[in-house]
Amino acid sequence: MKRVLITGATGFVGANLARRMLTEGHSVVLLVRPGSNRWRLHNIEKEAQILELDLCNTEAIFQAVGRARPEWVFHLAAHGAYSWQSDFTQMIQTNIIGTINLVNACLKAGFESFINTGSSSEYGFKDHAVTEDELLEPNSDYAVTKASATHFCLSLAKSYNAHITTLRLYSVYGIYEDPARLIPALILNGLRGKFPLLVSPDIARDFVFIEDVEAAYLLAAQQKKYQPGAIYNVGTGIQTTLQQAVATAAKLMQIKEQPRWSSMPSRKWDTGTWVANNRKIKEELAWVPAYSFEKGFQKTLGLFRNNQGILDFYEHASLVSSGKNRD
Repeated sequence: MKRVLITGATGFVGANLARRMLTEGHSVVLLVRPGSNRWRLHNIEKEAQILELDLCNTEAIFQAVGRARPEWVFHLAAHGAYSWQSDFTQMIQTNIIGTINLVNACLKAGFESFINTGSSSEYGFKDHAVTEDELLEPNSDYAVTKASATHFCLSLAKSYNAHITTLRLYSVYGIYEDPARLIPALILNGLRGKFPLLVSPDIARDFVFIEDVEAAYLLAAQQKKYQPGAIYNVGTGIQTTLQQAVATAAKLMQIKEQPRWSSMPSRKWDTGTWVANNRKIKEELAWVPAYSFEKGFQKTLGLFRNNQGILDFYEHASLVSSGKNRD
């Protein structure tokens, strides 16, 4: 078993990865931002060691990493991934300065593998399935900071011949996703026989199920023959339009109401092409997504239906976040 450190553990992907690590018997330390909402950690707080730390506090990060001496580090802390996280200064502090501090602290303490979390938004708008070596054209402040962090990790990995890998995630979905996002909104409204407000049916995403993403992190951490600074796209390689996603929800939940297309205004990040070329991660990490969109949606729906506490939380949170832009 490994000593594991996870940043961003109060977030959607981080909380799920923390559960995966605990289930597999690893010793887990979670670094969380002071004052962060821990609702996603509601039933694992006693199983993991939780440290409240600001990643911009260089001294505190070096001390915490030095004490934990993790073998595997999963860096998921980020700001700006959601439309309502618009503070550019906070993006710089979390995504760039925080990453610099954490990587340097880990290099000093030593580690077996460090997995950085990138974003498909680093590529910007493309008209095809993007490969990892293509020109980055970040299309937002968030994307600029994530691309900067990826380049920093690449540079230090090469300089120190270190096992530092970046996973560029596409549209991850599953249990514990933010209530204002598309999939939870489809499920919460669908359980009442309705659809949420929707943008154009032609908007597309590469939806990848959370359990497949967890598997990608594990395979990246376990990789023995690594390339310092390697970057991998984590997406299914299959594009799903909003129309297809809604049709899946209607079929699985037997929703009779007709979707109200364009009842929500389009957002600046909406596009009809957004899909990963995942050949590299398949060939080098033997990662193959186990879930189609329908299979992943069905499992997420089942988790909502079978956990009244989670459902109650989402029902309440959806009212609070109703003014946010989904996805």
